[in-house]
Amino acid sequence: MPIQQTISPVDGSVYVRRELAEGARVEAALDRAVAAQRDWRALSLAERGRYCAAMVDAMVARRDLLAEELTWQMGRPIAVAGGEIGGFEERARTMIALAESALAPIRLPDKPGFTRYITREPLGVSLIIAPWNFPFMTAVNALVPALMAGNTVILKHSAQTPLCAERLQQAFDEAGLPEGVFQHLHLAHATTEALIRDARIAQVAFTGSVAGGAMVERNAAGRFIATGLELGGKDPAYLRGDVDLDSAVPRVMDGAFFNSGQSCCGIERLYVQRQRLDDFLERALAWLGQLRLGNPTDPATTLGPLVRPAAADFVRGQVEEAVAQGARAWIDPGAYPLSRPGSAYLAPQLLTGVDHSMRVMHEESFGPVVGVMAVEDDEEAIRLMNDSDFGLTAALFTRDLEAAAALGARLEAGTVFANRCDYLDPELAWTGVKRSGRGCSLSRVGYETLTRPKSFHLKHA
Repeated sequence: MPIQQTISPVDGSVYVRRELAEGARVEAALDRAVAAQRDWRALSLAERGRYCAAMVDAMVARRDLLAEELTWQMGRPIAVAGGEIGGFEERARTMIALAESALAPIRLPDKPGFTRYITREPLGVSLIIAPWNFPFMTAVNALVPALMAGNTVILKHSAQTPLCAERLQQAFDEAGLPEGVFQHLHLAHATTEALIRDARIAQVAFTGSVAGGAMVERNAAGRFIATGLELGGKDPAYLRGDVDLDSAVPRVMDGAFFNSGQSCCGIERLYVQRQRLDDFLERALAWLGQLRLGNPTDPATTLGPLVRPAAADFVRGQVEEAVAQGARAWIDPGAYPLSRPGSAYLAPQLLTGVDHSMRVMHEESFGPVVGVMAVEDDEEAIRLMNDSDFGLTAALFTRDLEAAAALGARLEAGTVFANRCDYLDPELAWTGVKRSGRGCSLSRVGYETLTRPKSFHLKHA
């Protein structure tokens, strides 16, 4: 039986070993999911909601343990790791609450001699492929809505965070969820691809890289099944001339550097009106100066390692290439002894003198670096913000909310923020454009991707 190993970025040790499911185990899981779905869809929404709420209760009760495991699996500082369980809980409980209205039949106006309405029917078995960077929150985006809609779920989690899938299974088991309604499998890539091609899978929700999204599309091609693809971004922020820098700088910098920059909706490009650039840089560099890069199990650490050394070296390469092309790096990596080639630990970096010909300004970094450009006005800012292959979120910092709404209408992004960033409101649709993917999760709208409409046109006898 092939073995999967999880290498901790904390110290390079093997943190988890698990057998990969193959052949008969995968077949059995599929058969259980199909069989369980027939009874699961027949349960009332209230009954499904009670199971899901009990699962959330069990997860919240283990917050400290989950935070510790998360730190060792992917490197988030222990001081903030538990916050993900709060986000998990908010999203799960919101989607449970929204299910009744989102899934309610659409009653059409009376027409003499006819009764007409539209129902939402579950699709069947949903395959969720979840990433490592926010492993609980990204999984729950599809997990709870899929179950509330009457689907059964098979979860394939990242090889970096296998314990997250196991803890979800444990919580559902404690909630008494019927066998086969939720299952997790540790899978090799080839087995995952075969699973997507299997006729028993009716929907795939994938969060990850553009290459991973292309893999899902290739394997789902010709099956005409629903696919939700959330593929990351190169998200911009714009600080207008009227901005309150004392308020904006901590928010936008946290949006760029939280989780060591490993967020699909993290800020990777910053545009500042020229007259405010010097003041911005002074405050931004002071903010960066208070970050402490170190072992994430230390409560004093505020900047942990990247998920693996190769990821850190990738970002180092982007920065070094930008500097060779004329950019200025404001942070001396030598001031951070842990940050060295071949290490997962990486010093934070702020670059000026950048332009869109540089990889660091158009290629997703997924690390603690942000490029800053001065702009003359709103028009230049909008043009540069839209000059990207990605379009997940975009943030505007200004005292003028009317201007923010008007500018936001011109931005090519799934979510537009004003005076905040790097946040997901579960009552709003989570979606992207261009290479950030397609489909929608969360909100009432998210339930549409997990169900199919069925129309009833009943003529009175």
